[in-house]
Amino acid sequence: MKILTVDVGTGTQDIFLYDSRVDLENGFKLVLPSPTMIIHRTLKEAARRKEAVVLTGVTMGGGPSAWGAEALIKSGAPVFATPDAARSFDDDLEKVRQMGIQIVSEDEAAALARNIRSVALRDFDFALIAGTLRQYGVSLSSLAAVGVAVFDHGAAPADISDRQFRFDYLDQIIRAENDLTGFAHLAGNIPPIMTRLLAVERSADSLPAPLVVMDTAPAAVIGACYDPLVASKSRKLVANVGNFHTLAFRLGPRGIEGVFEHHTGLLDRNALEALLTALADGSLTHADVFEHQGHGALVYEHTPIPLNAPDFNVVVTGPRRSLLRGSSLKPYFAVPFGDMMIAGCFGLLAGIARRLPELAGPITASLQGAGGSGTPPWEIEDI
Repeated sequence: MKILTVDVGTGTQDIFLYDSRVDLENGFKLVLPSPTMIIHRTLKEAARRKEAVVLTGVTMGGGPSAWGAEALIKSGAPVFATPDAARSFDDDLEKVRQMGIQIVSEDEAAALARNIRSVALRDFDFALIAGTLRQYGVSLSSLAAVGVAVFDHGAAPADISDRQFRFDYLDQIIRAENDLTGFAHLAGNIPPIMTRLLAVERSADSLPAPLVVMDTAPAAVIGACYDPLVASKSRKLVANVGNFHTLAFRLGPRGIEGVFEHHTGLLDRNALEALLTALADGSLTHADVFEHQGHGALVYEHTPIPLNAPDFNVVVTGPRRSLLRGSSLKPYFAVPFGDMMIAGCFGLLAGIARRLPELAGPITASLQGAGGSGTPPWEIEDI
C-alpha cells in the first residue's frame, strides 16, 4: 500500500511516499521549494523583465508569492488576477486592488493569456510531483490515498480578525475532537470556512486516490510525538516553530490540555520561553497572545506541567526550531524516524488513518515501528 503525503510550508514542501512494505526510514522523500516560493521567484524574474502577468488557478499560500507580486507591480508591469487567485493575497478583493492588482474574470484571464504570461497558483500540483518521481523510476499510479497539509487562516468575515477567526477554528476542533488528528478532513467534508484547504481539494480533482487535507502545525506536532523519547512522556509541551507561525500544544493522558499560536517573526527566545512556561503552569491567557499580535491561547487543564524534569518536558520541531537552541527550558529536538523535516508527513499519515479507517492497520503498525516486512527497497519490483 502506497500513500503520498505532502506537507506544504512557507519555505519548503516536504514530500514523503509511504510504502507499507518497507520500514518508514526507507520511504522515498523530497524536500523542495514551497509553491509560494516558486511563485515568488517566477514573479521576481518577471519584475526584472517588466513582464505583464495574469495570475490564475486557486487560492494558495501567500507571503513570498505576495512579495513577488508587489515587486512586479513596482516594476511598472501590469498584474492581473482572477478572484480565486487574488484571494491568495487577501480575502478582501478590494485590498488586493489597492495593491495594484487588476481583478479579471476567468474568461478575461483566458483572453489575456493569449498575449501575456499566465501563472497558475496552487499549493498542490500532483502532476508535477508525479512527473518528478517518475524521472527516478517511482510510479504514483496505484496510491491508496493522498494527504496534503497547508496552513489555513480561513475566510474571516470583514468584521472579525483573521487571527481570532483562525483561533476560533482551532478551539472548535479541539473541543469537538480532543485529538490532533481531528484537524484532518476527508475531501468532501472540509469545513466551508477553510478556503485554502478547499482550494487544495479543487487542485486535486483528478487524483487517483482519496484525499485527506490537514492543518500543517497539528500534523507536525503529531509527527514529533512519534519520536520514541517524546512518546514516552505522558505530559509534555510540543512546539512547532514554523517560518511564519509558532503553535504549541500542551498534551496529556486525557488529550489536548492547552494551545497557543503566535507569529514566529514577533518572537525571540525569551518571549517564546515565557509563553511556553505560562502554558505549562496554566496561567497563559488568550489576551497574553492576541494583544501582542498573535492568534491566541486556550488552557483546558490548569494542573501545572513541571518544567524541571530530570530530562525534558518541552519538545520542539519545525524549520525555525533553532529559536529555542540553548534555552533554559532544555527542550528536546524531536527526530521522528530520523527526520524532523518529514514530521508533518508522519502526522498526515496519522490523520489519514483516522479518516480512512480501512487503511489504519498498516499505517498504525508502521508508525509504531512494527510496520514493513524488513524487505529492502531493491527487492521490491514495483516501486
